[in-house]
Amino acid sequence: MTENMGSLRNIFVYSCLFALTFWSNISLCVENELFTSVSNTFPEDGSDKKIVSFPLLYTNSQQSKASFDWAVIENTTESLSLSGITNNNIRKLITLLSNFKKGSRLQNLTLANMSVDWSAFIDILQTVWHSSIEYFNINNLTQLSDIERSNFNYSHTCMKALTLKKVVVTDLYFSQNDIYEVFANMNIAALTIAESELIHMMCPFSDSPFRYLNFSKNDLTDLLFQDCDKLIQLETFLLQKNKFESLSRVSFMTSRMTSLRYLDMSSNLLRNGGAEERCRWAGSLAELDLSSNQLTESVFKCLPVNVNKLNLQNNQITSVPKGIAELKSLTELNLASNRLADLPGCGGFTGLEFLNVEMNLILTPSADFFESCQSVKELQAGRNPFECSCELQDFLRLERRSGGKLAGWPEAYVCRYPEGLSGTQLKDFHLSELACNTALLLVTALLLTLVLVAVVAFLCIYLDVPWYVRMLWQWTQTKRRAWHDSPEERETVLQFHAFISYSERDSLWVKNELIPNLEKGEGCVQLCQHERNFIPGKSIVENIINCIEKSYKSIFVLSPNFVQSEWCHYELYFAHHKLFSENSNSLILILLEPIPPYVIPARYHKLKALMAKRTYLEWPKERGKRALFWANLRAAISTNLPVADEQKCGEID
Repeated sequence: MTENMGSLRNIFVYSCLFALTFWSNISLCVENELFTSVSNTFPEDGSDKKIVSFPLLYTNSQQSKASFDWAVIENTTESLSLSGITNNNIRKLITLLSNFKKGSRLQNLTLANMSVDWSAFIDILQTVWHSSIEYFNINNLTQLSDIERSNFNYSHTCMKALTLKKVVVTDLYFSQNDIYEVFANMNIAALTIAESELIHMMCPFSDSPFRYLNFSKNDLTDLLFQDCDKLIQLETFLLQKNKFESLSRVSFMTSRMTSLRYLDMSSNLLRNGGAEERCRWAGSLAELDLSSNQLTESVFKCLPVNVNKLNLQNNQITSVPKGIAELKSLTELNLASNRLADLPGCGGFTGLEFLNVEMNLILTPSADFFESCQSVKELQAGRNPFECSCELQDFLRLERRSGGKLAGWPEAYVCRYPEGLSGTQLKDFHLSELACNTALLLVTALLLTLVLVAVVAFLCIYLDVPWYVRMLWQWTQTKRRAWHDSPEERETVLQFHAFISYSERDSLWVKNELIPNLEKGEGCVQLCQHERNFIPGKSIVENIINCIEKSYKSIFVLSPNFVQSEWCHYELYFAHHKLFSENSNSLILILLEPIPPYVIPARYHKLKALMAKRTYLEWPKERGKRALFWANLRAAISTNLPVADEQKCGEID
């Protein structure tokens, strides 16, 4: 029992001594602050991966600075990050990293701010290549000089991903292939060379295991990987912010990448040559990013037929042409920040589910979009310069029926035009159905016009307007003819005391009572009567007007017979016109017989008004009252005529 306890004690002591000796040889330490994680460029699943830090096993900052002259950014059992690597301490670093053979727990290494020669860089890369490190990141590398061909040993490596960012080569005289050859033939899954002014890359000598390549922010051109058939396992290829110009040549570059799934060509100088340009893409390409280039609508004739997600944001596309090759697999299409004037149709995108057309030039979106794009689940059409007019009403009704398919509603949908509605959200814009429905507006206007015409016609018939128009025409014609007469005939001279207007049926009373009592009594009352004073050859209307204008008064013998006479109505009309035009009190009304109101026609409204407002003389049936009647009548017409002659006026019908 005692011997067993002693053996265990010896084993424990030896283990402690081994651990202390191992970590003393490594001598890794940290400064005052420690970072607790580091990001790997390309984990196996293609997503960013955070390495969780463990407590430091050994810390001695003074020893680190004195011994190695570099700064330790991070030091955990799985991750190590160092800064300030130069030619002076590179050998010590190689010695340190040589301890991490396969089976070590260290998997992530980051070296920042390196300034070394090419041979030193190759030595450290070769050392890491045969270590336990899987993810190797180098940031801010300055390659000083002496670049030459290297026989790099790619065998027996745990390396999965290599990342180089911001590489500067100061050597002016060297062969580019000496650099490209080292990286092109690496047997790892992921390679990133970014922000390094890289102008070219060789095609691997044999089938490459690369599944991920990132050459972003360099100076690569259309010459890259032309006729290269060795990248058969490549799935993700990032080439944004380079100097590619020909979309056709890019397509041919991918045509032999039989496993390519994602290609990022954003922020280049890509143009498409038009209908005559041929394109041939990798059949496996599912996601393509062509944003921020100089592409027009002809790009739709040069697209991979099996693409699922297509990003054409920030180009110069004005429309989606009809008759393009059908992209049956396309589910997401981004056309934001282009020059579209309307929502595109889905004739070539039968499976489209998500469409983004934000920040275009769409004033009034088509209302039939969801009818032609029935598979669309989400439409982003906000931040366009919408014109709030009747044409937009159909789109607003479409939104209400879409069931929430408009992303960003209502905040991103705001009126730009007209200026009076600028800033108004589309949900608050309303116009009446009548204002926007042309057919309804025309029908309403037609009905109102018909009603107005019917009302005017009824009033014209009821008030006998045509008759008054005809009389006005007769009067103006008479005045016109009088104006063309000699100046002597234009001047109107009063020749008669009164003009008599009566019905032929009342002529006996006029001839037997009225005329004898006025012309043969005291004083000479000169009466104008049509049988004596109408001038042959002139029209009846013209004679009536002349007699009325040459008479001081107009006597109207009223009876039921009077209101039934057409000529009596003419005479009353012209006399009433004189009453208003000359502002004279020239009408004398004699009521020979009572007139029931229902007997008076509608066009005699002037007669009704006169009898209601003016005093009239009523012919008395009792003989004793007739003397007073004649006295009042003489007093009403008593005046001195300018021209006194002895002519007698006769009776008038």
